[in-house]
Amino acid sequence: VQLQASGGGLVQAGDSLRLSCAASGRTLSVDVMGWFRQALGKEREFVAVIGVRRASTSYTDSVKGRFTISRDVANNTVYLQMNSLKPEDTAVYYCAAGRPSYHSNYNGYSYWGQGTLVTVSS
Repeated sequence: VQLQASGGGLVQAGDSLRLSCAASGRTLSVDVMGWFRQALGKEREFVAVIGVRRASTSYTDSVKGRFTISRDVANNTVYLQMNSLKPEDTAVYYCAAGRPSYHSNYNGYSYWGQGTLVTVSS
């Protein structure tokens, strides 16, 4: 499975961005697709996940009510709509896919996109 992430950029606090993650290859081999982020000097952290066959979702607490993960099944694409962005959302965002035992554990994901940088200025 190959993942291509896009949509990052430089925005001001309160603005919105939408990240996209296009999947190709053996997409039937994965159960979920998710987004992680890694800020400078910090560990990679879980952001959101969505089921590939059932559109169940989960979010980390810090983004609930601001971020929405969705999927376009026909185009094998997952989106992360990010609203009310804060400076602390600044990070490289990675999309991931796989069959993790725990969706918030990045070690459980087999496939990763290249990362897209989101910078939120105050």
